[in-house]
Amino acid sequence: MSINYFSKAQELQGAKFRKQVKSPLFNLFLLAKLPAAYFSGVRVLSLDEEECKVKVPYKWFSQNPFKSTYFACLSMAAEMSTGLPCLMAIDKMQPKISMLVVGLEAQFTKKATDISTFGCKDVAAIYDCVARAIESKEASVVETFSMGYNKAGEEVARFKITWSFKSK
Repeated sequence: MSINYFSKAQELQGAKFRKQVKSPLFNLFLLAKLPAAYFSGVRVLSLDEEECKVKVPYKWFSQNPFKSTYFACLSMAAEMSTGLPCLMAIDKMQPKISMLVVGLEAQFTKKATDISTFGCKDVAAIYDCVARAIESKEASVVETFSMGYNKAGEEVARFKITWSFKSK
């Protein structure tokens, strides 16, 4: 059940945030704040009210000795696919909201040897969790899921990332 906390102004702010993420300047943010993700080639494919998609290539900087994408690079892409909707939900919020990963579970189902694309469809649940944190003034957690697929559409990994939000 959706709390429907967010106003039209907040929906417009979400649109502004998505525009910033889709800008080429977002790569400068990655370089400055998440250099490991930047150099590994983690990039945002899309972000909207329903889903966030992120990709990570199989290349020299993201590979392991077993000729596949290093699990940490896959984890970065999965986390970003869940984290960007979280950032979008708290962007410019008053009161300020803090967010933190408090849990991570991963399953690696196939060797990742080409571009892996991760998608998270839990945007509405994230927004509801932020609304609960604001209303209760206590920490609120949400479990998000990110599924990773190769170019052939085969699953390579699945992640459950638990985020905590708290009003400051």
